[in-house]
Amino acid sequence: MKLLFEMDKKDYGACTRVTARPSARSIIIRHGKIAMIHSLKYDIYKFPGGGIEAGETPVAAMIRETREEAGLNVLPETIREYGYVHRIQRSDKDPDECFLQENYYYLCEAEERPVPQSLDDYEAREAYTLTWVDPFEAIRKNRRVINSPYNPAMFEREARVLECLLADHLL
Repeated sequence: MKLLFEMDKKDYGACTRVTARPSARSIIIRHGKIAMIHSLKYDIYKFPGGGIEAGETPVAAMIRETREEAGLNVLPETIREYGYVHRIQRSDKDPDECFLQENYYYLCEAEERPVPQSLDDYEAREAYTLTWVDPFEAIRKNRRVINSPYNPAMFEREARVLECLLADHLL
């Protein structure tokens, strides 16, 4: 899978521990809009997807997470690798810890009709909602996030992946 870009703050020189959390995300495009999860609580957009569990392939994680978060059933025969983002930085919570993440993105299609979501408690509290959004709107919103408990690099990562899709003329 090709590297889309790196997000390396180079702020982890004093770290003594590394926490790795790989993730897999779906890119589903219909009629020039992209399926994204809109956190109504924080007014941010993210690609459907999440952490890869032990023993799980990135593709299996992407299919599972897309179904849980977005209620979209991915059509396995349509899955194509798009690229990954390498992110490394000092932890926001522990100055001795380095956070390392490979974020794998897959182009795919999903069944037309969504099914009910299976949200984790925090996802339900944030009112995760499947939204078909114009990519420029998602980029604009994610670059103006003010009130969120999350590291801003997460929103910038999603905005930059959207820009890659635009540059590759996929949107």
